[in-house]
Amino acid sequence: MIDSGRPQPQITLPDFRNLGVMLRILVIAEVANLGSLVAHSPEGFFVLPEAANWGFIFEAAVLATVLALFVLSPWLAKAPYPRGVVLVTGLVSLVAAGFDVGMRTLVGAGSPESAVKAAVLAALLAGLILGYFNWRQRVLSPALAEARLMALQSRIRPHFLFNSINTVLSLVRQDARQAEAVLLDISDLFRVLLAEPRSLVPLADEIRLARSYLEIEQLRLAERLRVKWDCAGAPLDASVPILLLQPLLENAVRHGVEPAAAGGDVLVSIGARDRMLCIEVRNSIHDSAAEASAGNRIALANIRERLDLHFDSEAQLRTFEKDAQFVVRVRLPLTECHPGRSPSNPGA
Repeated sequence: MIDSGRPQPQITLPDFRNLGVMLRILVIAEVANLGSLVAHSPEGFFVLPEAANWGFIFEAAVLATVLALFVLSPWLAKAPYPRGVVLVTGLVSLVAAGFDVGMRTLVGAGSPESAVKAAVLAALLAGLILGYFNWRQRVLSPALAEARLMALQSRIRPHFLFNSINTVLSLVRQDARQAEAVLLDISDLFRVLLAEPRSLVPLADEIRLARSYLEIEQLRLAERLRVKWDCAGAPLDASVPILLLQPLLENAVRHGVEPAAAGGDVLVSIGARDRMLCIEVRNSIHDSAAEASAGNRIALANIRERLDLHFDSEAQLRTFEKDAQFVVRVRLPLTECHPGRSPSNPGA
């Protein structure tokens, strides 16, 4: 059960440059417009086929508003939330009134009352949309994000802890310093797993945690585990969801290396391209590939849901098999890490 006494995340404006946010704005605006037409028309739903013939002004105003919000998004994001709401509402009203005056002037049917009506309706629609994003951030996403993160944290398998302890015990008499180093790695790993749930962390922290995990497994599996890192161009200050990389590597080790007598390879590639952070984890496929795919499913579904919560439709996770390897490819927007950022408001 989630502790209701925990502080709620700071409410901020949505990221108007996020594809998912823009699509939601367009959908809500269209649904509200059609609903208003049906409610005020004596013909009811029969008015819908004719709506496209005289809805050009509305469509153009909505698209112009979305474009204006896209351009001004960085500036709006700096404003406190109440002021930001006023600025967005005022901007939407001005665009709507301007389009109404301009288009009706062209056809010789303009009037001040019509422009005021367009501005008021646009302000109400803006309030509806901002209220939706506020609700989504305050009520839905924080609870889901914390629940998903807690579920992921609880996934740490007992066999990993037991194997790690056995590895330390075997090293105590042979190499006390190495045993101490392993205990420190275990401590770092479980400190993160059991810590208060956070939203986003620097990529450098995720890589450090993943390396600690692999160092522990390397001692246990020795030459059976062959790891190759390709992170030369990785943007270490990029923000990523906590516990993004370690579960992928855990699956790769458990399903791609452990079952094979000769072990297997794990390749980790991290880089940036076209303002996107790209993470790819590959592992060898053994004879029980079907079992491996089934075992991967829980962690992958969990990560995919958390990516959706953090970055909406701009992030993606793909899995496929290529050249006798199981590949997990993650792409997410490239942004610098801000520790207090809310997972429910992409790009805020």
